[in-house]
This record gives sequence, structure tokens and C-alpha cells, in this order.
Amino acid sequence: MIRAEEGPRALFNGLVPGLQRQFIFAGLRVGLYVPVRDLITGPLPEGVNPTVPQKILAAMATGTIGISVANPTDLVKVKMQGQGAQILQGGPRLYNNSMDCYAKLYRQGGIGNLWTGWGPNVMRNSIINAAELASYDQYKQMALASGIFKDGIPCHIFCACSAGFTACVVGSPVDVLKTRVMNAPKGMYSNPIDCFMQTLKKEGFFAFYKGFGPNVGRLCGWNVVMFLTLEQVKKAMA
Repeated sequence: MIRAEEGPRALFNGLVPGLQRQFIFAGLRVGLYVPVRDLITGPLPEGVNPTVPQKILAAMATGTIGISVANPTDLVKVKMQGQGAQILQGGPRLYNNSMDCYAKLYRQGGIGNLWTGWGPNVMRNSIINAAELASYDQYKQMALASGIFKDGIPCHIFCACSAGFTACVVGSPVDVLKTRVMNAPKGMYSNPIDCFMQTLKKEGFFAFYKGFGPNVGRLCGWNVVMFLTLEQVKKAMA
């Protein structure tokens, strides 16, 4: 439908800020996870693994740190993706490219404007990061303990897909909330709770799971690439 209405290039709206976001956010949330987890657990005896709450806390902390730094790139990605629908409705092209979007957002409200939606963004990304990284860590621990898998590519793919599905189930409501707050005209929502209540009242609970299928496909695919790459890098540097 997007391709038919807006053309093939519309499928890549927001690609540049999306890459900027992944470079900053993914680098921080993934790179800091093990050091932060080890800081939380302290030295552990050989053969003893961190607990699930410790893994979740570490992942929520690194998700918060990562998106706090990367929020401007996420905001610009959402704005660039959202302007296609506005153009279809007869509206003007607001942004020529990502740098133009950064500049206009800055001129409209100063540096703080680039952190619009920070609250729901932190909520969304800390939760999804916990569901993704902590669940991958836990699924891998359980898979290896079961004896069904060895520590190799099939195990990593299985755990990555399982973590992606878990992250979508847990994170879709806050994902929808974050996107609506970032794309909303000024004054439409007084705060994230107001956005949640308006959406629930007007569209019902399942509005928070719109796009669930494509989101599972996207996140599972991303997780397979990310965790396979991470495991191979860890193996090469061991």
C-alpha cells in the first residue's frame, strides 16, 4: 500500500536518521549491556549466572542511556517517515533531508525540541531493550542448559527470533505511544498518559498492537543480524 500510494522510495523514508539512530543507540545499549550487568552482579563464582531481574535491570539501564543520547535521531526518523502521509493529503514537504529536519526542529524550539518525546521514548526503549537483550541472554542460557543446542549459529538464530517476538509482545504498546507523541501536532496530547487514554478510549486496546506482524518480522530479522554479528565478533576477540 505504501509503495502504491507513495512510490518505492517511500519504503526508505527516514533511512538516514534511522542509520544514525542505530549507530548511536545500538552501539550504546548493546556495548554497555555486559559491563553494566557485571557491575550490578559483582563478581560471580564460576558456573553461576546472573539472575533474570539483574539482566532486566542492566538492559533497562543501557536502553535508557542509549536513547537519551540518540533521541534527536529517533525524532527526525519519525518526522521523516511521517511526512509522506502529509504530502499525500495535500500538505507541503516539510523537510528536504535529515539535516534540514534537525535544523528546522532546532529553530522551532531550541535544543530541547530535539528531545521531544523523550519520556515515552525512554519508556519504550528501556522496556524493549530489556525484553530483547535480557531475554536473548536468558533464552541462550536455557537453550545451552537443555542440551538441545550447542553454542553455535542455530542456537543464536533461535534465541534471536525468540527475543524479537518477546520484545514485540512487551514493547508494541509503548512503541505505538512513542510514535504518536512524536508525530502529534503541538497541543494534541498534554502528556504520554493523555495519549494513552485518548487512544484507548477512541480505538480500543488492540490499537496498541497495530502493525504487530510486520513489527515481529522487522525485529526478528534485525535481531538475527545483530546477535549473529555480536556472537561472531565476541568469538573472534576471545
